[in-house]
Amino acid sequence: MASSLTIDVFNSGYKPIPGGPGWDDSIPATWPASTSTLISGDRDAVLVDALLTTSEGQRLAAWVQNLGKQPSVIFVTHGHADHFFGAGPVLDTFPGAHLVASDQQVVGDARDQTAPKVMANWNSWFAGQISQSPAVPALTSSQEFDLEDHPLLFHTIGGADGVLATIVHVPGTQTICSGDIVYNNIHMWLRNSTPDTRMTWLASLDAVAALNASTIITGHKDPGAPDDNATRVLDQSRRYIEDFDQTVAKSSTPTEVIDVMLAKYPDYGNLYTLFMAASTQFPP
Repeated sequence: MASSLTIDVFNSGYKPIPGGPGWDDSIPATWPASTSTLISGDRDAVLVDALLTTSEGQRLAAWVQNLGKQPSVIFVTHGHADHFFGAGPVLDTFPGAHLVASDQQVVGDARDQTAPKVMANWNSWFAGQISQSPAVPALTSSQEFDLEDHPLLFHTIGGADGVLATIVHVPGTQTICSGDIVYNNIHMWLRNSTPDTRMTWLASLDAVAALNASTIITGHKDPGAPDDNATRVLDQSRRYIEDFDQTVAKSSTPTEVIDVMLAKYPDYGNLYTLFMAASTQFPP
């Protein structure tokens, strides 16, 4: 008889960052709270995403150890640094684990994050806090992983917050680890988005919804979010993108966009994300 699966979620919380030009320094600028998800049987486990900073990676590794699990795979949903730069301490703690992605484009996107120019950008936000030689995921040999007789399915979905997005689907528990396709009570990363990319993101939400999960663990989740209900987080993410798109079309300045979106979403976390998104919609 197959063991039952357990799903545990680690939330990094918010991290302070420099606000930069145009930001009101009387308000703390932060990086959005991020998640790592441990899907485990009796012995084996799969960790989904591995956060950003070295200290986060160390906390994540200790958390997995405290749960008494030995992950054999660390799956990276997409090639943004805040989902895999923290993998080093986890790999050190669990040397038998493999850092993988299920699509070659995700591998390429992750490798691009280690280029000197991009690393300089990450270092400007997180000076002295990130690995200067981060591990990059390798391409997995299969789109399905057998976790103690339970299938974990890796799906390539499409565009979301700037790069190709993949997910982990756990049919046995009706759970999806969505990476950054879906958000949970946090302003969404719409920096440099266009009407076309926002439409693409909406299509990705539809593709996730079509899998009919009951639980969606989002890549960015406010620590105070009430639950991981799939219908709720899909609906709120879809509505947020649509509202942002319509607000940009009717506005002439970033401040107008921010004011309208804050009126609609006053309790969402990470105002800095909204500031960055709005600021890129009206180039000088």
